[in-house]
Amino acid sequence: MAHLNVKPDPALLKLEAMNKARHRYFRFTGRTARISIIYMAVVPAIFGWAAYKTDGLWDLRAKRKGDTCYEK
Repeated sequence: MAHLNVKPDPALLKLEAMNKARHRYFRFTGRTARISIIYMAVVPAIFGWAAYKTDGLWDLRAKRKGDTCYEK
């Protein structure tokens, strides 16, 4: 049977402490601002554009008994 008093990895403890205190050391720099704008505006805009362009192209409703597997 394995012993339960195992020493935790010091590197993992350091990583955990860094993640807990990340908000204290974060600053908006040019790089972080660009990344934030990309994730908040550009990525949703691309998904919205793709959804608008493909709206109504496919019939995605559930098939019922007697329906064919393909659309005519």
